[in-house]
Amino acid sequence: METIGVLDLQGDVLEHLDHLERLGISGVRVKEPADFSRLVGLIIPGGESTCLFRLLNIFGIKEVIDREFQRGLKLWGTCAGAILLAKNIVGESPCLGLIDIEIQRNAFGSQLDSFTCEALIPHVAQQPVPLTFIRAPKIVRVGEGVDVLLRQDDYIAAAESSDILVTVFHPELTPCLSFHRYFALKCGLKPHDDVVPSLIDPTWDSRSWTKHSQIAQV
Repeated sequence: METIGVLDLQGDVLEHLDHLERLGISGVRVKEPADFSRLVGLIIPGGESTCLFRLLNIFGIKEVIDREFQRGLKLWGTCAGAILLAKNIVGESPCLGLIDIEIQRNAFGSQLDSFTCEALIPHVAQQPVPLTFIRAPKIVRVGEGVDVLLRQDDYIAAAESSDILVTVFHPELTPCLSFHRYFALKCGLKPHDDVVPSLIDPTWDSRSWTKHSQIAQV
């Protein structure tokens, strides 16, 4: 069975797996090179990018991601995952460097500056999508072959190439499945139209995270 993996070194692994399951997509935890068997896509969750960089090397996964990407593996990085995939990081050396974007870590400030909002992203969904930013980075530039999916104020919040999706926010921390569906389709899979309720927190309430709310458009 074709499967999407979730890198299980740090971050919201269970939440991503829950979203995939609700779409009828097979998802597995990925911790070591052997776990890449049969993967058509890999989600690199948020966390602390410097720590994740070290863990990729400790577990011998950095080279495997690069090798499998060259063989056709699709990649999606959320928040710190987007930092790891970026070709350029402001003031720092890149990690995987697989998508031509420039990104700035902790661009919004401290943990207290985390917030939620909504945005209309026509390529991803017909209705506004809830977004959760937690000590988020900003994409400040995209290069050739990279399309902007969402631009807000002075930064880019979501972008993609033919094989990689990057979001500076956390779609797995909302009940919305739009981005997980979009990535599944990017991987050549067929997510269910009818979805089951979340197995994690059926009482999830976006207002509990909201610092301010707004509607944005590309």
